[in-house]
Amino acid sequence: MTDASMTRPIRVLVVEDDPIAAEAHALYVQRLDGFELAGSAATGSDALAILRGQREPAGGVVDLVLLDMNLPDLHGLDIIRRIRGSGSSVDIIAITAVRELGVVRSAISSGIVQYLIKPFTYSAFSEKLGNYRQFRENLQAQASSTTQSEVDNALAALRPASQGSLPKGLSEETLRAVVSFLSSASEPVSAVEAASALELSRVTARRYLEHLADSGSARRMPRYGTRGRPELEYTWNR
Repeated sequence: MTDASMTRPIRVLVVEDDPIAAEAHALYVQRLDGFELAGSAATGSDALAILRGQREPAGGVVDLVLLDMNLPDLHGLDIIRRIRGSGSSVDIIAITAVRELGVVRSAISSGIVQYLIKPFTYSAFSEKLGNYRQFRENLQAQASSTTQSEVDNALAALRPASQGSLPKGLSEETLRAVVSFLSSASEPVSAVEAASALELSRVTARRYLEHLADSGSARRMPRYGTRGRPELEYTWNR
C-alpha cells in the first residue's frame, strides 16, 4: 500500500437506479470527510463497465462501491460475483431495502464489508462509512505482515456501535418507523401529523423528528398560516 493511497480520499461509486436515492447517497458521500464521489451508475452493467475501465494510478480508481441489490438489469449478488470473478478487490457496501436473510448471508459470504438497510438516516450512513474508513486505515497502517491483535482491531471497526448510541428514551424500531414515514412523505409533515399516522403521542413524534433534524437527516422549518405561534414541520433531507 503506497503512502498516496493512505492519504488520498476514499473514492466511492454509487450504484442505485432510483434517481432521488442516488442523488441523496451522492450528497451524503460528499458531506463526509475523507471520502470523494467517483461517480454514479444506474445499472449493474454500467457499474461493471466503470470498474473494468479503471486504471491505477489514474484518478478514476474506485475504492468503495455503494451497491443497491435490486437493479433493473442485474441482482446485486450477481454483480458482486462478477466483480470478484474479475479479480477486483474493491470494497462493497450493500445499501438496499432487501431484508431476506438468504440474501444477507449470500452478500456477506461474497465479501461485502457492510450491509445498510433502507430507509436510513444520514447519521446511520455516516456511522457505517466512518466505521469502514477506520477499518481501512487500521489495515493500511500495518506492515507487510500483521498480528492477531492487529487483525482483530481492524475488524472491530466494522462492528455496529453498542446500544445506547440513540438518546435516552428513543428506540431503533420506532426510529425506523419515523424515518420510513418521513422519507416517503410527499410534503413536509408536522409532529401532529406524524403522531397520527404512526399512532404515537405528539411529544414522542416530535422527539424523533427533532433527533432526525439534529443529526442532519431531516430539515425543520416553521409552518406559517396556523393560529398561534408557528408550528414546526419536517422534511426528509434527500
